[in-house]
Amino acid sequence: MTELILALDVTERARAVSIARACAPYLDAIKIGYPLVLAAGLGLAREIGEFRLPLIADFKVADIPNTNRLITDLVFSAGFSAVICHGFTGRDAVQACVENSHLHGGLCYVVAEMSHPGATEFFHGGVAEKLTQVAIACKADGIIAPATRPERAKKLRSIIGQKKIYAPGVGAQGGDIRAVAGIVDGIIVGRAIYEADSPATASKDFARICKM
Repeated sequence: MTELILALDVTERARAVSIARACAPYLDAIKIGYPLVLAAGLGLAREIGEFRLPLIADFKVADIPNTNRLITDLVFSAGFSAVICHGFTGRDAVQACVENSHLHGGLCYVVAEMSHPGATEFFHGGVAEKLTQVAIACKADGIIAPATRPERAKKLRSIIGQKKIYAPGVGAQGGDIRAVAGIVDGIIVGRAIYEADSPATASKDFARICKM
């Protein structure tokens, strides 16, 4: 079974809560990034947490180890269940994110390869494979791999093994949910849900495909 994760990248608190409430019955988790947190504050996590879904902080944490610890302290104190960090900052920085996440009883996922077209400039040529190895060495809970390039997700699956892969890029970025559902553990969908005429109906439709 493939999980459905909503990337809630709106910037208005009331709209975010309304969408989360409508879509919650069909979701397995909600991912919140900088746009919403910068607009509404970390405290929004408690409000959306009332829908009893895991909350993933998509902050793509990418700093020195001490700063990463400070960021993850704040993330989990705010009520998030997991955090996403970058791997290119090196093993010690990733290790700080992973260890501090686990100390708080949370999860940590490492970006192995992003989903936008420009990602191929830097994440290819074996880089994503190396970042996946870093995630394994640091005992991360999984990686982020692109739904827009199923062959890449499949390649990284051969490295990461049974750890989770969450894949963004379905919908607005052109990723085909059916092409990656059998490869990854979770599909991340944003605009195709929250910009739909009925976010609840859109999430229900995506969830149906995920559960096939």
